[in-house]
Amino acid sequence: MVKQNDFGFNFDNSYARLPESLFSFTDPDAVPAPQAVIINDQLAEAMGLSAEALKAAAGVGVLAGNEVPPGGLPLAQAYAGHQFGHFTMLGDGRALLLGEQITPSGQRYDLQLKGSGRTPYSRGGDGKATLGPMLREYIISEAMYGLGIPTTRSLAVVTTGERVYRETALPGAILTRVAKSHLRVGTFQYAAGGGGEKELKLLADYAIERHYPEASRESNKYLALFRAVIGAQASLISQWMLVGFIHGVMNTDNMTLSGETIDYGPCAFLDTFDPSTVFSSIDHHGRYAYANQPKIAAWNLARFAETLLPLIDSDQEKARQMAENELKGFSSSYDEHYFSGMRKKLGITNARDEDKALVRDLLQLMNEHKADYTNTFLDLTFARFDRSELYRSADFEEWEARWQERLDQAPGGWDEAQKLMKRSNPAVIPRNHRVEEALRPAVQDGDYDPLRRFLHVLKNPFAHSPEQEEFATPPEPTAPPYRTFCGT
Repeated sequence: MVKQNDFGFNFDNSYARLPESLFSFTDPDAVPAPQAVIINDQLAEAMGLSAEALKAAAGVGVLAGNEVPPGGLPLAQAYAGHQFGHFTMLGDGRALLLGEQITPSGQRYDLQLKGSGRTPYSRGGDGKATLGPMLREYIISEAMYGLGIPTTRSLAVVTTGERVYRETALPGAILTRVAKSHLRVGTFQYAAGGGGEKELKLLADYAIERHYPEASRESNKYLALFRAVIGAQASLISQWMLVGFIHGVMNTDNMTLSGETIDYGPCAFLDTFDPSTVFSSIDHHGRYAYANQPKIAAWNLARFAETLLPLIDSDQEKARQMAENELKGFSSSYDEHYFSGMRKKLGITNARDEDKALVRDLLQLMNEHKADYTNTFLDLTFARFDRSELYRSADFEEWEARWQERLDQAPGGWDEAQKLMKRSNPAVIPRNHRVEEALRPAVQDGDYDPLRRFLHVLKNPFAHSPEQEEFATPPEPTAPPYRTFCGT
């Protein structure tokens, strides 16, 4: 018999101590027949939780929202957001923060149920989620973690025993999401738009204490907070770009202050390299295309700055100028992170100015020859120049000669360069067609073996194992092209 205190929950509820205008206490809906689909044993252990207890009936009941865990205080967070450039008041329409787990190492993480029923912010929705999108978030978020990219993570997916109606009746499910916090640019937009300066200050002080305590030692801690978030986002977006990740819905409510990737709705990874690639079915004008992601991040950060102006300085024009000066640093910080990462992908161990041209010329050739993004860097890593028409072009031969000359100028020679490239170029990513191949039998037939195998392959993407080669194969060309949907 599993007891409540056997789970290992060690909750605090600091967000609930903020002004109540920023959230609504809400209980999750009870579900009729919860079943565990997948529980992340490794993550549970790191969180100080018992995976075995969570797999038992009482634990599944907690993950399904049928029981509130000891110390939990469920609430839906309020936030706003610019969605495709249009400002909207939002909030957790189908998610509840259970509490903040304090891990054995003293770290604090939000535990959130996603798909747990209606909240005051549901805006007419049913607050439910379906199995496919919840498993999709599990796959992609754990793949991002394996790639070393800051991300929210997935602790568990449970089915609810309900049918959820979208275009058809689909199996209902709930995802347990783990995050450093769910503070977003949109959280500050909500506070700035609906509350007073006192409320905004309390929120900013909370963000500083939780994520950037060093900012409190600065003469202007709110400007320091803005600077820290700029740095975190510059690093994050560069890492997206380096692996060919397209978020797909970079609304301000999906930009975290912690610098973690959040919301895996219409995201996808590049196969053929094309900077204008868009996968999201609702991004009709390419606002969130691959190449636009750094620019959109800067735009979102400007919206964050607008909320902080009253705190940065009482003279609003002076505050605006101070914020603009900080924001100018985003581009240089992003470039530094991006080209540092690109040097590693090319095996270059020291920095020179001409490296940027080397990178840009390679990407231009990849675009012209419709080369696969991930596999091109793998081919360079293992000197496999017989797999693409790119390598048979005179332009590539010229580029390769420049690259080899550049490697000769770096310390360590080819052996060190290749070691660096192996650590920097993943053997496998969650390619869109492979994700679909794992999801289809799970959702349609309850067969989770392909999903588990795929997760195992993605766990260490830099292993370069024979097993991973099968999953590195690009998809066959399709017409129409692959599309993703905001199903999560």
